[in-house]
Amino acid sequence: MKKIVLGFFTALCVMNASAQQTPETVKDTTKAWTTKGSATILFNQSTFDNWLAGGENNISGNIGVNYDFNYKKDDWAWDNKIIASYGIVKTKTSSFAKKTDDRLELNSLLGKKAKGYWYYSAFLNFKTQFTEGYVYGKDALGVETRTKYTTFMSPGYLYFGPGMLWKKDDNLKFNLSPATSKFTFVDKNRTLPDEAYFGVKEGESVRYELGFNASAYYKVGVIANVSFENILNLYSNYLEDPQNVDVDYQLNIVLKVNRYISTNISFQAIYDDNAFPGVQLRQVFGVGATYGF
Repeated sequence: MKKIVLGFFTALCVMNASAQQTPETVKDTTKAWTTKGSATILFNQSTFDNWLAGGENNISGNIGVNYDFNYKKDDWAWDNKIIASYGIVKTKTSSFAKKTDDRLELNSLLGKKAKGYWYYSAFLNFKTQFTEGYVYGKDALGVETRTKYTTFMSPGYLYFGPGMLWKKDDNLKFNLSPATSKFTFVDKNRTLPDEAYFGVKEGESVRYELGFNASAYYKVGVIANVSFENILNLYSNYLEDPQNVDVDYQLNIVLKVNRYISTNISFQAIYDDNAFPGVQLRQVFGVGATYGF
């Protein structure tokens, strides 16, 4: 498993010194909307000069936003979440700055109460990346090269469908959708033979699937100032190889030092045999500046 470790934060972002305590939850005057979120900046720099133990000069940074805006009134509940993050690292010996993180995701879940904790529901999930992704290598002379492989909306994923939602509160819920449509969008100029480019046929720009989707969300405070956020999505395509279940699991851990400083750990594991014949792993760790809003 390839780990991306950003290290400890050495240059803190200047926050609004005049701001008073910012509540994590803010409600509007209608008492229907609840909003909460955070923005995090992680930064790391390492410099070595005649350091016999070895090391390579590098500089890296990561910025992320996790924002919820939820509606609850009478028998209706509408939960929305935006997750966005981007990070880069530049080492002395590399010709290129390389991404350590790049994602944009929107989740929306609408429910009308049926009975108890159960709701009739409809959900939408969209995800892509911000900038180009490259495959790196070396030419015959040993010079580092890169070839563009992905970009914004290539791939892009869109899921939506009706279902049933079980929701105890904003921190514990799961949704079952037995008739979920999935669209995979790509740049048709980058498609490959044998549907090797994210499962999309050569010369086309969209792949359609119909299947079963199950999603779960669980956020818990383990001890004071430490929270674990778990997000799980499972998808099975009825139209092709339904036994190959797509898995997307995210774990976000926040350990608050004070109002502005926290330790953040993000882990994500993806299995999608149309994109890659194995498990994709992403891990980001760092101490940085966090601002709640």
